[in-house]
Amino acid sequence: MSIVRQTIVYDGPGGPFEGVIAYDDEVESARPGVLVVPNVLGQKEFDNQKAEALARLGYVGFACDVFGQGKRTTRASPDMGIYMNELNADRPLLRDRLAASLGVLKDFGRVDAGKTAAIGFCFGGKCVLDIARSGQDVLGVVSFHGVYDRPGYANVTPIKAKVLVCHGWDDPLCPPEATVALARELTESGADWQIHAHGGAGHAFTDVGLKDVATPPGFGYHEPTDRRSWQAMKDFLAELFV
Repeated sequence: MSIVRQTIVYDGPGGPFEGVIAYDDEVESARPGVLVVPNVLGQKEFDNQKAEALARLGYVGFACDVFGQGKRTTRASPDMGIYMNELNADRPLLRDRLAASLGVLKDFGRVDAGKTAAIGFCFGGKCVLDIARSGQDVLGVVSFHGVYDRPGYANVTPIKAKVLVCHGWDDPLCPPEATVALARELTESGADWQIHAHGGAGHAFTDVGLKDVATPPGFGYHEPTDRRSWQAMKDFLAELFV
């Protein structure tokens, strides 16, 4: 196995954008592709590592960019959510940027365009739900500690993409009523959905960078949930891509 990273600069509304695609260079046949949508900070090494982990599972992973080339923040930034908030205020623009990123993945020569999925973390978890809601051409989506508020536009009905939501039960951004509302929404939209609620976990439970950092209640890394949710994703993708 020889995992290769490749930086891709691509067009889209408000672009250019810059992402990183990862694949096993020793496999010549087309294989499923998985879009990785970043959190509030934008495209970064965490996402590249997830793309590589997907490549080791036999897929092509694409850590995409929805903020724009060079538009990144850190936890020390004066306004960490500046680029996320712009897209929260314009969900149709977010939808279209996600579609542009998905198009890059589907057009990549090593990808079977008929077998794609999307995963996302935090804000990226919201993004992949919007991919499903808007009827973009993926077989399934996985949201890790996402945010569940609906966009202003109507969902497609039925939602054809299968949905796996990995949720920290103590997440203050998505309290039980928001989680139940998401379940009701997905049911009303005819989706094939699962919500895995993990006790003892809150928001950002996959973010190993928070492992030894003081965080507010309901936020932070949680190793058992990180591990269990990744396994749930692996099982979900294996079923999707049969």
